[in-house]
Amino acid sequence: MNNKSSPEGFILLAFSDHPRLEKTLFVVILTSYFMTLVGNTLIILLSILDSKLHTPMYFFISNLSFLDLCFTTSCVPQLLSNLWGPEKTISFHGCAIQLFVFMALGTSECILLAVMAFDRYVAICRPLHYALIMHPHLSQRLATAAWVTGLLQSVVQTPPTLHLTFCSHRRVDDFLCEVPALLHLSCEDTTYNEIQMAVASVLIVVVPLTLILVFYGAIVHTVLKINSAEGRKKAFGTCSSHLLVVSFFYSSVITVYLQPKNAYAQDRGKFFGLFYAVGTPTLNPLIYTLRNKEVKGAFRRLLDKIKQPRES
Repeated sequence: MNNKSSPEGFILLAFSDHPRLEKTLFVVILTSYFMTLVGNTLIILLSILDSKLHTPMYFFISNLSFLDLCFTTSCVPQLLSNLWGPEKTISFHGCAIQLFVFMALGTSECILLAVMAFDRYVAICRPLHYALIMHPHLSQRLATAAWVTGLLQSVVQTPPTLHLTFCSHRRVDDFLCEVPALLHLSCEDTTYNEIQMAVASVLIVVVPLTLILVFYGAIVHTVLKINSAEGRKKAFGTCSSHLLVVSFFYSSVITVYLQPKNAYAQDRGKFFGLFYAVGTPTLNPLIYTLRNKEVKGAFRRLLDKIKQPRES
């Protein structure tokens, strides 16, 4: 996908208009990235090694953790390099790869979070049929559907974006190659691309979020019918972690992709984009470990297994 208007690639401005902030952001993002790698890898290992976590819910959580690992790795190393030194360029092919991977993974996460809401809906609203409905084959198909949808969305939207004619200054007002920033850089009419992005935003952001709200509306209706206060607390407890993850992720995504086009919104969008690209993959494992007794129990059992050979 060569573009004659940008043979040398692009300049990612990132946060260069806030030079005093760059070094602080470097430390914060590096720390967050390390926490993301450790936290999400730990959740994946626990989900694989502990038989008590071999359930649909933790299968989806481990998929989310793997997705977050890939999601943040697709942009953070480049961002750290740009923040640390004066060199802020990215090759055209590097930009194309980053755009394709980031879009595919972001779309997959939107779909996966809706799938996880469906899992919680079945667990609480159809508990007697949960094992029958959420059998391993269906869980695998739903997870696969999320990944494939992300791939297809990226295949559809990446080529038209990269085939635009870009302005000669090649300055992308963002910290990564993302569709809104590249459209803003283009010197030709981007009406078709903007319509395509709007339709895609509805299909991959609004529709899954609507489904999540519908599922949780049914969950709340069911939980309120439970007579026991302890039962209601336990039911809400199984959903609270997922609700927090959904709130953090979708609030930042909506701010980036469904905002009006102006200079203030673009500057604000960079910080919200940074939050969903770096912040949410860091927070997700913390939310699922600190608020989840089963994960904490699995972690203690893993530590006990590690200690046993040393003690013997």
